[in-house]
Amino acid sequence: MPPTGRGPRFAQVADKPKNIKGTFFKLLSYLGEYRLAMVMAAIMSVTSVMLSVIGPKMAGEATTVLFEGATAVIDGAGGIDFARIHQILISLMAIYLVSAGAGLIQSWMMTTITQKLSYRMRKEVAEKINVIEIAYFSDEGNSIGDVLSRITNDVDTVAQSLNQSVVQLISSVVQVVGVLVMMLSISVPLTLVVLAMLPLSLVIVTRIVGFSQRYFAAQAATLGAVNGIIEEDFAGQEVIQTFNRAGWAVEDFKDKNGELYDTALKSQFLSGLMMPLMGFVGNLGYAAVVAVGGALVVAGSLALGDIQAFVAYVRNFIQPVQALASTSASLQQMFASAERVFEFLAANPEADTSVEGACLADGEGAVRFDHVRFGYMPGKTIINDFTLSVSPGQRIAIVGPTGAGKTTMVKLLMRFYDVEGGAIYVGEHDIRDLARADLRNNFSMVLQDTWLFQGSIAENIRFGKLDATDEEVRIAAQMAYCDQFIRMLPGGYGFEISETASNLSQGQRQLLTIARAIIADKPILILDEATSNVDTRTEELIQRAMDRLMYGRTSFVIAHRLSTIKGADVILVMEDGDIVESGSHEELLRRGGLYAELYNSQFDKSA
Repeated sequence: MPPTGRGPRFAQVADKPKNIKGTFFKLLSYLGEYRLAMVMAAIMSVTSVMLSVIGPKMAGEATTVLFEGATAVIDGAGGIDFARIHQILISLMAIYLVSAGAGLIQSWMMTTITQKLSYRMRKEVAEKINVIEIAYFSDEGNSIGDVLSRITNDVDTVAQSLNQSVVQLISSVVQVVGVLVMMLSISVPLTLVVLAMLPLSLVIVTRIVGFSQRYFAAQAATLGAVNGIIEEDFAGQEVIQTFNRAGWAVEDFKDKNGELYDTALKSQFLSGLMMPLMGFVGNLGYAAVVAVGGALVVAGSLALGDIQAFVAYVRNFIQPVQALASTSASLQQMFASAERVFEFLAANPEADTSVEGACLADGEGAVRFDHVRFGYMPGKTIINDFTLSVSPGQRIAIVGPTGAGKTTMVKLLMRFYDVEGGAIYVGEHDIRDLARADLRNNFSMVLQDTWLFQGSIAENIRFGKLDATDEEVRIAAQMAYCDQFIRMLPGGYGFEISETASNLSQGQRQLLTIARAIIADKPILILDEATSNVDTRTEELIQRAMDRLMYGRTSFVIAHRLSTIKGADVILVMEDGDIVESGSHEELLRRGGLYAELYNSQFDKSA
């Protein structure tokens, strides 16, 4: 049996919603935009319910007229007043038609409101993704799949529950009050009999809600974790198959899917208990009404038609109470899902420390690191005291063993993270004084991990410059030495790249990202292992293209293949977050330090 000890990939799910009150008021603030429509929907709901409440009493009146007429016929004292019955039935039909019409209007209005709400939520989540701290996705439990689940499953749950529950809540409350008034107008003793059933109903509802609340929250969180596993395993399917770990992946998914099954079963089972238990209470009410009502009819204090109307009202009284019980389960789901959405929307955005008026001039490429200190975790510094001045147009290569801090410096330069100490300057500006969009607009980047979106090759290259012409796209492809293989693909530049770009080789994907950086034409260029995924011949071609691309631009080149950075103006050798050596290729070799050791080890291996 394959091992199942991957370990938890996601945070433990919550026992119950953390702040139902806060979530409730947050939802109210969202619905405030549609308050007029909500009021109109409520009026339509009240109208529909109140008219339907009148119906049973009118039907009971028709029965009484019929019964009294039939009795008079038997006694020879008169006949049945069919004109009165006809009038009652016509009025009853009109009431039910208007009630149905008001219900349809209310349903249409609530559907419109909830769809607008879900649209707004998805829009805000999508906007939040673009400004949220990168560190958020490094935290335990904040997987991409979990975030996707909040956008899709949780927003849908909020919309559906709101559409059903709010209307149900309003109509049920109105119906309970209206029916209660009508029952009191018919018979106070019978009304007291029905009300005696309420304490039992309340005990059932409160007990079940108390038990099921935590499981609804756990179900929403576990569903996000399951989506995270699916997203991760689908993206890494090649690795899973290569290492023959399909059984391992299946067992891991089974574990989390089992948790989802367990929480969903418990929440749905507990909420499902409400209806049959409330039905049992309702049946007790029917039996009691028939027994007491029969005695009242025999005693002559109640008409037969009133018994018929009262039995109908008992059904109409129990039904909204049952609906309220069912609504409580839906509301719990809504609050659990809404809380997850609001938690994401409340996550810290990238701090805006920009100073008004601070902006970079076009083509500004001077960069300075001034005693920079940084650590991903508090108390764990990985960049100790990094100082470096780069003139515009200089080509800086950064090398060193894995974990030395090379890529971290790039992340700090792009303000994916902010420094803990010291400062980084581009031109004359501390980058913390610049708007991130303004700062990043001066950079183009090619990473070791290629990223291409589903679309044509031309669209992916044009991502670096959205208004680029077809000719500019072609020239950029030629400079990146990918024009030839593009023309060999079906459709050429119109060839559709799949969702994971699996219909291109790794080297081809890398070449396209280089073409994208070329067409962007920014003053500062970052190359992080940009040639690591191509063969030697292609690497030589790309190196020539990079030499042309880097001419006149400030360039930061992170490389493990030291043969690719011989022509750099300055080579920085990093170890444990510090610059331990700097100089040209020849100077560093003559010193015989860490760089010479790294270079010779690669040379010896290649030999």
